[in-house]
Amino acid sequence: MSEKTIEVLRQAFSTLDVDEIARSVRELLHKGVGVVEVVDALTVVLKEVGDKFNKGELFLLHLVAAGIAAKTVLSDVLEPELLKAGAKRAVLGKVAIGTVLGDIHDIGKSIVAAMLFAAGFEVHDLGTEVPVEKFVEDVKKNGANIIGLSALLSTTLPVQREVIQALKAAGVRDRVKVVVGGAPVTKEWAEDIGADGYAEDAAEAVNVVKKLMGFT
Repeated sequence: MSEKTIEVLRQAFSTLDVDEIARSVRELLHKGVGVVEVVDALTVVLKEVGDKFNKGELFLLHLVAAGIAAKTVLSDVLEPELLKAGAKRAVLGKVAIGTVLGDIHDIGKSIVAAMLFAAGFEVHDLGTEVPVEKFVEDVKKNGANIIGLSALLSTTLPVQREVIQALKAAGVRDRVKVVVGGAPVTKEWAEDIGADGYAEDAAEAVNVVKKLMGFT
């Protein structure tokens, strides 16, 4: 991976402008930079954004903007190019992620989904207000290795427990690791409901998922 490619994306993300970031990505591809290299460089830049947020150098609005921009560029530009070129990249595992039933909050979950994709995971973004059985179905039909459960309302926290109980009832709990997150979620809550991991933010979520998959 070229440091020049990383620097181009680093400068583009400093603007937090989706159109500018997309333009920079398309320009890199037009100049012959491989789509896999661009995705890898995007991973580096997003990690840097997450690190700066953790150090207090960036605010939540910057993290949100970067996540939305990354998701847009990944879905609109890079994924189509990956399919068109038949490009192969190492897939670290399959992640199914969604905001639980009764909760319509999307931004935090989408940031995590974008960063996990950029980090090398196959991500099934199930959206918001996801029924309990849909998470179970993704494990059965798509072989998800990780289930990500987001809840931004204290009233929807119990649904995270319901998903874990449903995975047990379906006999697939031992096939999948469950990671929970969201504003009202705590490490103690995660332990209480039997989750395998907990993350406070998107950058930490990537690290937790990698650890659960045995990559760190």
